[in-house]
Parts: sequence; C-alpha cells; structure tokens
Amino acid sequence: MATAAITAERENYLNREYGIRSWLLTTDHKRIALLYLLSITFFFFIGGFFALLIRLELLTPAGDLVQADTYNKLFTMHGQVMVFFFLIPSIPAVLGNFLVPLMIGARDLAFPRINLLSWYLYIIAGVMMLHCILTGGADTGWTFYTPFSTAFSNTKVVEAGLAIFVAGFSSILTGLNFVVTIHRMRAPGMTWSRLPLFIWAHYATSIIQLLGTPVLAVTLLLVVLERALHLGIFDPTRGGDPLLFQHLFWFYSHPAVYIMILPAMGVVTEIVPCFSRKRIFGYKFVAMSSIAIAVFGFLVWAHHMFVAGISLYSALVFSILSYLVAVPSAIKVFNWTATMYKGSISFATPMLYALGFIGLFTMGGLTGLFLAALGIDVHVTDTYFVIAHFHYIMVGGAVMGYLGGMHFWWPKISGRMYPEFLGKLAAMIVFIGFNLTFFPQFILGYLGMPRRYWQYPPEFQVLNVLSTAGSTILAVGYLLPMVYFLWSMRYGKIAEDNPWGASGLEWTTTSPPPTFNFERTPEVTWEAYDYAHIPAPEEASVEP
Repeated sequence: MATAAITAERENYLNREYGIRSWLLTTDHKRIALLYLLSITFFFFIGGFFALLIRLELLTPAGDLVQADTYNKLFTMHGQVMVFFFLIPSIPAVLGNFLVPLMIGARDLAFPRINLLSWYLYIIAGVMMLHCILTGGADTGWTFYTPFSTAFSNTKVVEAGLAIFVAGFSSILTGLNFVVTIHRMRAPGMTWSRLPLFIWAHYATSIIQLLGTPVLAVTLLLVVLERALHLGIFDPTRGGDPLLFQHLFWFYSHPAVYIMILPAMGVVTEIVPCFSRKRIFGYKFVAMSSIAIAVFGFLVWAHHMFVAGISLYSALVFSILSYLVAVPSAIKVFNWTATMYKGSISFATPMLYALGFIGLFTMGGLTGLFLAALGIDVHVTDTYFVIAHFHYIMVGGAVMGYLGGMHFWWPKISGRMYPEFLGKLAAMIVFIGFNLTFFPQFILGYLGMPRRYWQYPPEFQVLNVLSTAGSTILAVGYLLPMVYFLWSMRYGKIAEDNPWGASGLEWTTTSPPPTFNFERTPEVTWEAYDYAHIPAPEEASVEP
C-alpha cells in the first residue's frame, strides 16, 4: 500500500501542470498524443454513427429510412470521416506520438511546436468537416470521383475537399517529425538494428505520409479550383481528363491503406513477442518488409482502375505488382506465427487483439489477391465484395491493431490497469461482431449486389440482416473499452512500471512517464526483444 501511494504521488506528465491552458499550449508529445486521442475518438463515433444509419437503411430491401440523396451523403461522410479523421491519424498520432520518443530514448520529438501545430491543423480540418456535415454534407463518395464532383454534384464538395486538404498538412508534419526524430535523436547504443519494430513501421509510414500526402492535397485543390473557376482539368466537356484524377487520387490513396495498416503491424510486432516470451523471429526481415510495403505501395495504385479504361498491358503490369506487394505482408504474418511457435503464450487482452488482427488481416489480404486478378476484378468491382475486402484491412486490421496497442500501453499512458475480464470480453465481441458484419458482404458481392445502392432485390435481405445485426454487436464492442478506460483512470489498480514484463525503453521509465521521459539519457547495450533475459511478470500484476 505504501509503495502504491508513492507511485500515485510521483510527478509525471499528467500531474505536473493543471488547467486547460496547460493542455492547449503544451509541447509535451505525450499530452499531444492524449489530445489526439480525444479528437479521433470523437470523429470515430461520428463516422460510426453514419455507418449504423447505413446498416439500418439496408435492413430492408426498400428505401425505408432515408431517401436516395441522403443515403449518398451518409456513405460519403462515413468514408471521409473514418478514413481521413480516424484511420489515417489513429495509431501514428496517438500511439506514435506517445511512444516514438520513449522507445528511442529521446526527451521529446524533434519539433515539439510543430507537433502541437499538427494537432491544431487536425482540429481546424475537423471543424471544417463538421461544418460541411451540418450544412448538408457531400455526396460524391469518399473518392471525389470527377466529373461528378466538379461539374454535377450540388452538395458541399468544396468544403469537404478543403477540410481533407488541411488535414493532409497535419499528416505531413507528423511524418516529418517522426523521420527527423528517428534519424537524429536515438539514445546512445540505439542502432538501427536495435530499433523496436514499432519504430521501423512508423518510419516507413512517415515516408508514405511525406511523399504521398502532398499529391492528394494538390489533387483535391485542383478539384476545388475546377469547381470554383470552371477550369478544364478533369472535366472532359472542358478538355479535361477524368482518368487523370483517378491516377492522382489513387497514387496517394492506395499507399494511404499502408498508412493505416503499417503502424498496426508495428503494434502487433511488439505484442506478439511480449506475450510469447520470445525474440521476434527474423527481425531484419520484419524491418525490411515494412520498408518494402512502403515502396511497393506506390507502385500498385492502378489496380483500382482495372475497369476505368486503362490499357490491358497497364492493367497486367499493375496486377503483377499487386501480387508482389502481398509478399512483404506475408513475411510479417509468417514471422508472427513463427515467433509464437513453441512460445510461452499468455492470452492477455492485448494478445487477443493481436491474434484477431492476424486473422482479419490475413482474410483481407487473401481477398485482395482476388481483386488483383483481372478476370475476377471485372466481375466484383463496385460490389460489396470490395466493401468487405477493404473493411477487413482497414477496420479489421487497423482498428484491431489500434485497440491492441491501446490495451498494451494503457498502463504506461495512464498509470492504471483496466479490468482484464472486460478487456477480453470486448476483444471477443469486436471479433465476432466484425466477422458477422462483413463476412456476409463477401457473399453479397459474389452474388452481385452493387455497393452504394440504397435499395436491393429481396433475395439479398437475409445476408443484409446478418450484416446489420453484426454492426450493432460491433458497436457494443467498441463502446466497452471507452467505458472501462475512463473507469480505470480513477478506480483502476495502479500499474507497475512494466506490468507485462515487456522489452523496450518505454518500459524502463515510470508509469505514467515524467515530462521529459527519463531521469537520465538511457544507454542501450542489449538487442531488441531480448526476452531470454527478461523475467515474465507475476500473474498478480494484472488485475483479474
């Protein structure tokens, strides 16, 4: 009890300063991570609300809940909010911001004020998007396809485009900060071969953010300019080329999938060795596969355009490249599995999320190979098969990884443990709800149900009812962690500095960490994931 009282009173980044001003003007990367956590959680529930309305509309074959125009706005705003205001910033902006300096032994990120600026840009973009939603929303789909978005839609396309344009600068600044920090601020002895694989994943992600996001920003700006000034960039009636828009948009937006999934892969690569009590299998292969995914990600964008009118030879090249990008992803799945082989596995909450990630990401990846095949893609393009595929990657992968990371590092973030039983229950509910929601959509797509339609033939109703039922279960699974995380902040058991017996510098400092992370700069003399010399935690350290 005395030790617990001392731990609770110890100065840390949460209690060093109080008041709203201290948070809104902070340059502490850990506090900025919590500001992002609150912001993206808000947008996650907005996007989730739109998703539930979509599923309720599709409960019956007839358009009973909303009209066609409203339905078009619902799936558009759902996609734009979820992709640009939750999935892309979720792990880098929250877990990355919190952990990158801690993991490499630095006192903060390289540019603390720019880090705060990136959050303010995100908030400005979020306010612009909220204004767009409240004043009518957009109806172009999250992809803004031209010439509909530039010449025909009479909704708030300009506002939505500018909101995402501003959010892009937030993403660029975060990526820049990570690259400079990882290059220049590693602790003595923290060589590239000793970096945690979470850092390798964020390094690769940052490269995509720096190289890809400006392309999207310029593309959306061109859409706004064409719409406002009636230029002939993408509109064929004015001499423009609508295919040019698709090339520019997907040149960023396919790598953006890896902005979402690479950090989640980094999270899983931290969790699996910890709860298997083994060094990661094939460290160099896992690290290089992250870089390979970032590089290949820029070479496969036109597989989104197989039916858009590109040449057969171009389609063949992009089909082959799309198969090749599966190789580094498969390396990761193989190495996670090999790490668990003959390991001393404990099924704590973070490990359940990691296992769920591996299963759902593998399902999403394998169905991606179907879409990379030209013959199959022609038949399932713009059907619910595509919806199911990218939700298995984006939501089944990225969100499972995000929740796994939140549960793994929550003791370090808050200094408190959450109820382990509720954590495991939420993980199981999310896994079951997700599969019930999206697996029927594979069958719907195979049978020919098109995406983005507000009505459908009656023979598709049973599968749509299953999908809607799954979405309500999934919503419960997502609400549970928010409830018990908030509960744990006040009532949770005080966490030890390293409750999981994990490797990594972040576990050598206090929980929660002090403002400048370490009392003295650490010196790294050991290899990454050296679990042979790290004792397993006692069962008592985790609240039952």
